[in-house]
Amino acid sequence: MRLITADKIRNAVAELCIRANLVLRKDVLSGLKSAYSRETNKRAKDILKAIINNAYIARKEKLAICQDTGLPVVFLEIGQEVKINGNLTRAINKGVEEGYKRGFLRNSIINDPLLRGKPGYSPVVIHIDIVRGNSLRITILPKGFGCENKTQLKMFNPTAKISEIERFIVDLVKSAGPDACPPYIVGVGIGGTADYAMFLAKKALLKPVRRRFSKLEQGLLRKINKLNIGPMGLGGETTCLGVNIETNATHIAGLPVAVNISCHALRSATRKL
Repeated sequence: MRLITADKIRNAVAELCIRANLVLRKDVLSGLKSAYSRETNKRAKDILKAIINNAYIARKEKLAICQDTGLPVVFLEIGQEVKINGNLTRAINKGVEEGYKRGFLRNSIINDPLLRGKPGYSPVVIHIDIVRGNSLRITILPKGFGCENKTQLKMFNPTAKISEIERFIVDLVKSAGPDACPPYIVGVGIGGTADYAMFLAKKALLKPVRRRFSKLEQGLLRKINKLNIGPMGLGGETTCLGVNIETNATHIAGLPVAVNISCHALRSATRKL
């Protein structure tokens, strides 16, 4: 049994919050550079260059990549041989608060979704997975709400054709248009229950953008990029950098499909303790 203290987790979370918001993921930056080299629309190319330069300036000057520093979503993979000494949830929320204050990041969380009120830094969303081993893997995904607001779920009949699912995803991106700051990374969750499909769609955004896509992912990427929405919605060949799909077993009577879009500033950071 390996002991990990709540203080160590708090410090790691604080550091990850800063890193995720200031340093754009390498795979996303690589995807943007690749899109820039392929793009033939001059205005789209200029916008992609500005997005890439923004990422470099943010890292160099230690500034947030985007003014919307999001609602942090925390993914934990806890080894079954790990014992946590202290209050895990409190350590994570305190770590987020410390990291956001230290990094001069915007406080965007309200405790009551209906009454609203004064924004703060917590509580955040936490997902826990128990895995083999004696380590703890922490991933922070600060999710901005310009793109989060475009999330959708559809409960398909189990007889639905793949073409129907593709049409749902492409139409969703089309309806998002310029509102969620393209070029997008599109996370798709298929299977499970309604709530789990939504979780899978969010988790799909953690997969590398620059990787070998499946046939379905490749087909969706081509169709989305033919929409001519383009960077920041001003036209061009680059509406989407990647489509990531996560699947899970489901019930014989259902076929849940969830879509969670990310803007071009897809931010996450991971550390293993």
